[in-house]
Amino acid sequence: MTHCLRPLAAAALALCAISTHAQETFKIAYIDPLSGPFANVGELMLTHTQYAVEDINARGGLWKGTQLQLLQFDSKLSAQESQSALQAAIDQGARAIVTGGSGSSVVTALVQAATRHNQRNPGKEILVLNHSSIDPELTGKACSFWHFQFEANTAMKMKAIANYIKGQADIQKVYLLNQDYAHGKQWAHYGRELVSLARPDIQFTGETLHPIGRVKDFAPYVSRIKGSGASSVITGNWGQDMALLLKAAGEAGYDLRYFNHSAGSVPGTVLAVSQAGRGQLTWVAEWHPGQADTPRVDALAAAYKAKTGKDFLAPRIDLTPRFLAAAINKAQSTDPVKVARALEDLTVETPLGPLRMRGEDHQLLLPQVVNTIAPVDGKAVKLGWEGTRYGFRTDAVYSGNELAQGSDCKMKRP
Repeated sequence: MTHCLRPLAAAALALCAISTHAQETFKIAYIDPLSGPFANVGELMLTHTQYAVEDINARGGLWKGTQLQLLQFDSKLSAQESQSALQAAIDQGARAIVTGGSGSSVVTALVQAATRHNQRNPGKEILVLNHSSIDPELTGKACSFWHFQFEANTAMKMKAIANYIKGQADIQKVYLLNQDYAHGKQWAHYGRELVSLARPDIQFTGETLHPIGRVKDFAPYVSRIKGSGASSVITGNWGQDMALLLKAAGEAGYDLRYFNHSAGSVPGTVLAVSQAGRGQLTWVAEWHPGQADTPRVDALAAAYKAKTGKDFLAPRIDLTPRFLAAAINKAQSTDPVKVARALEDLTVETPLGPLRMRGEDHQLLLPQVVNTIAPVDGKAVKLGWEGTRYGFRTDAVYSGNELAQGSDCKMKRP
């Protein structure tokens, strides 16, 4: 009788092992554009996310050997498609979303959909980890317990630029040219507001919004800027909208100074600046390639390049899954509610130094580097990028605490 039970016992143990193994996977859904005019941006963000997930798993995973599993969905730069992807991710067992490059309106829709789902399905909650959509409302009036912002928001980035412009007496006339959606409007709003506070003498000569991802020729817009007498442009454009603006201004022989949030971390921008042959593109991010005195980011970038064959551009995307991993380990649980609580006020030692996720509004206090894409000179710019003789010049560095803004978040916690 005992002998007969042995195969059954063995089978039961095998089933138990399979069940335990299944429980040791924490699924993350990547939802961002993988087709259309901004597919190159989506692929960049996906590769950064994949690298971090694979590195975490290769180092032994998380609490109790939990492994991260990355699911992929194409948002198609659409709120509707993104919400459909969210539901598909939930159906496949995802407990967190990594997103950010779909635009603020899309990410806001995802946060709202995730919040509704979590309210209706206790025990099946899902987190939203946002590494690139920088609408201050996401950590302000529209804040959600389920959303965490891993990028400096629009106001923080513009404050860094305004602080820098304060010392640039040659900047006198500025035009506001932006994409016609939430982020573009906010970049214009904070540009006018914060730059005016830093430099009340600056004259804003005009403001235009254009359709996102649909303009093929920016020559008419460049002509409008030139006619206004502006020598500088505050623009939140990214992807092909930035590249085509640079191209049109270069063809018109117009030597503009552009102030942008993250253009240099998008593939092809440095090449576009070099091809335009005119103008200066100043942008702000947590780090830039060739930045001095960043040995830990340099080591990460080298390891990333060795494994993927691609250039490393965005530490914040890499650290997003790592913060999640640290929170799971701190909580000693994969329950999203416990993980979210562990993320609040969590400080993690990163290649950028120690960073804290502010608990009151879920805003990561990320440093910002104002830098300009400029020709290699062997001094300020030592490294060429994208096969060109152009690289990045550090203009100013500000800590996350220096740029931190107040928040009117009134968060409802479960």
